[in-house]
Amino acid sequence: MPSYKEVAIVVGASRGIGRQIAVDLAKDGYAVVVAAKTTSDASKCTPFPPDPNSSSSTINTVVREITEAGGEASAIQLDVRDFGDIQSMVDQTAKKYGRIDVLVYNSGAIWWSSVEKTPMKRFQLMQRINPEGFYGCVQACLPYMYQNGGKGKGRIVVVSPPIYRRFLKGKTAYAMGKWAMSALTMGLSVDFEREERTEMAITSLWTGAAINSAATQGTQTDRTELRKPTIFSDAVRAILKAPPSDVSGRCLVDDVFLREHEGIQDLSKYSLVPGATPRRMMPARFPDLRVEEEDDEGNRMDSTAIRAKN
Repeated sequence: MPSYKEVAIVVGASRGIGRQIAVDLAKDGYAVVVAAKTTSDASKCTPFPPDPNSSSSTINTVVREITEAGGEASAIQLDVRDFGDIQSMVDQTAKKYGRIDVLVYNSGAIWWSSVEKTPMKRFQLMQRINPEGFYGCVQACLPYMYQNGGKGKGRIVVVSPPIYRRFLKGKTAYAMGKWAMSALTMGLSVDFEREERTEMAITSLWTGAAINSAATQGTQTDRTELRKPTIFSDAVRAILKAPPSDVSGRCLVDDVFLREHEGIQDLSKYSLVPGATPRRMMPARFPDLRVEEEDDEGNRMDSTAIRAKN
C-alpha cells in the first residue's frame, strides 16, 4: 500500500511560493504532482538544493527535494496555455495515482502598468496564463474529484485576490485576469452548493504582504518588506484542513486567515529579515459584494439544457 492517502497537483511549482507549497504538502503526506514549464536534469544540479527563487529551481529539482526527504512526487512539464497539455497532465496524474484530491493553481503572468502601456500581446499572455489556464485546470480536474465518493470530494486553491477598487490602480489589465480567477472561485462554489457537493471547496488566497519569491528579487525591493513563502504555504495547508463551508467561495488573505481561523497571532516568524515588520499591502477590510436581491435570479437559464433541446 502507498504511504500517501491523497494526491495534490501544484501548478506553477518550480520556484518560489509554488515550490514551497509542493514541498510542504509532501511533508503532510500528499503525493504531489509538481507541474510547470521549466525542466532540468536534477541529478546534475550543484549545489543542491538550488536557490528556490532562481532559474536553477525546476520541477525536477523540486521533485528531487521531496523524494530525498522521503516524500512522493512526480514532475510533469506543462504549458497552461495549451488545454491539451493540461488534460494530459491531469490524466497522467489520475493514471499513476488513481485519484486527484487537491489542485493548487499558482501559475501567473505579471505586467503592472497603465492600459496604454500594456501591449495587446502582454494582455493576451496574462489572460491565457491567469484565468484561462486556471479554468482549464479546474475543468480537467473536476471529473476526477467528483469520483471521490458520493457527490465528490476535493479542494481547489488559487492565487487570486479579493475584489476591491484600489487593486485596479496601475495594473488594470493584470487585475482583470486576477479578478476573473476570483470570480471563478465564487461562481464554482455556487455550483457546488446547488449540486449539494458538500465535500467540495474552492478558495482564492492572496498575500497580505510581499513575499520573498522569484518576482521580488529586484534591487528595488526592500528585503525588510518581505515575508517568507512559508506564510502562504501554511495558509494553503490550513485551508485544505478547514471545513469546506468555512472556505469555499471565499477570497482570503494569508495573514488574516492564519490569525482569525488558526489563532496564530504572532506572525514574526514569517518575516524574511528577523525583527522586521513587513508593510501590509492589503486593506484592513474589504467590501461585501452581496446585494439585497441576492436570491432573486429571475428565470435562470441553462445553456446546456437549451442546446440539448435544439
